[in-house]
Amino acid sequence: MDDCIIIGAGPAGLTAAIYLARFHLSIRLFDCGSSRAALIPCTHNHAGYPEGIRGTDLLARMLAQAETYGAVREGARVDAIEVDDDGFTVHLGDRRARARSVLLATGVVNNRPAMPDAVHDEALEAGLFRYCPICDGYEVTDKRVGVIGTGDHGMREALFLRGYTSDVTLIAPDGGHDLDPACEAALDDAGIVRVGGPCGNYAIEGDRFALDTVEGRMAFDSVYPALGSVIRSELAVAAGARATDEGCLEVDDHQRTSIPGLFAAGDVIEIERTAVDEKAGKRFMVPMRVEAVPEWDSERLVVEASFATE
Repeated sequence: MDDCIIIGAGPAGLTAAIYLARFHLSIRLFDCGSSRAALIPCTHNHAGYPEGIRGTDLLARMLAQAETYGAVREGARVDAIEVDDDGFTVHLGDRRARARSVLLATGVVNNRPAMPDAVHDEALEAGLFRYCPICDGYEVTDKRVGVIGTGDHGMREALFLRGYTSDVTLIAPDGGHDLDPACEAALDDAGIVRVGGPCGNYAIEGDRFALDTVEGRMAFDSVYPALGSVIRSELAVAAGARATDEGCLEVDDHQRTSIPGLFAAGDVIEIERTAVDEKAGKRFMVPMRVEAVPEWDSERLVVEASFATE
């Protein structure tokens, strides 16, 4: 029986693995290889890499560091988590793995516009199509930016990007915009152009990303989809853990879910995220600090971390 099984080997899961392995605990990671971090062509806001680092390289370095201290990663998809009297049983097809504690770091999957994978991947690699304005908004400073979305979520993402460039267009994905008067007023005050949908026929044209809209074909230096995401919390929810209506796992200040011994970290949890506040400031918090106790007690494993930018 392992001390802790970590499900997901993105930045949150690997950071936890590094800390916990250095506490002389037996740590096993199960990962299906779908971390969003692997999609990043080059991140410039990770401390210690002033020239930037590719997402896959960052994950490889973090894994190598965790393995240095004894953590074991296995490429496998977890089907279920079962609560036992003395810990947990993790189901992987016909295989079973047991641990005193489980940490879920499965993250989220971004909803993306319908387009061929080849177009998506090439545009992502070139920085023409981006998912995280908090991560790479700096790279679109003074550029022409399109945001595909509507409603409160689309408005907030457009307003956030307005802090980097004055040329922002909010494009409805399907039909007309679904914006209340307050959203419209906020966009108007910021000088953000609104274009109705549907949009589609995405393509790289020269050094820009182009798409069709009801107002004709438009091209941008970068396009961000603001279409929400799918929270990958189903394993914990099926085991009985509480989650928000959106699917984010509810955790306390020590990353504990409602199930004793089951913890969660990273984007899968309900954390305070404010893309735009009254002064168009920004704040992002990511749990990643790990504390442990001299003698193992699954009730006292604490995964708690915070990283903030103001």
